[in-house]
Amino acid sequence: MASKQAHHATGWPAGLVAAALVAHEGMGGPLYVWSLLALAAGVVGGTAPDWLEVAWWSKRRRLWVTHRTVTHWGVGWGVLLYGSHRYLPAYPLLAGVFGFACGGLMHLLADWPNPMGVPWIYRRHSLNLWNSGKCDLVVVTLAWVAAIVISDHIWFHRIHELAVLKYIRA
Repeated sequence: MASKQAHHATGWPAGLVAAALVAHEGMGGPLYVWSLLALAAGVVGGTAPDWLEVAWWSKRRRLWVTHRTVTHWGVGWGVLLYGSHRYLPAYPLLAGVFGFACGGLMHLLADWPNPMGVPWIYRRHSLNLWNSGKCDLVVVTLAWVAAIVISDHIWFHRIHELAVLKYIRA
């Protein structure tokens, strides 16, 4: 499991990707309001699989499900992502749901290297790369690099990526 701070830090790049994809679909809205909604929802979704486990309706605030079970299920987040993207042109408010799902999937990707793993389809699967809270900088850096590359590809047609590659080759 990545630390709470890592999940907060990876929610921002997830939101950035969601905002770029919403804008790419032509659903940015006036003053890019739908893209901004997707960005904000991505940030919130980055921590969602953990706080969705908490029974907010009880006084004790205990977990209502075991950690890394239903709220960390990859299929559920994938269906939410696909469904919201599929119907985005008809319902612009789904930009928020799409951003939330992007953040939730980013959360699962950040938890995946931990020995506890993530239940992607049926059982938990782990990359077994490091223990909880270790290498958070790696996870956050990879999330930001991926978000910058994807956003550059969508918004700027890879002009910055190509400039960096040209600089590296020289």
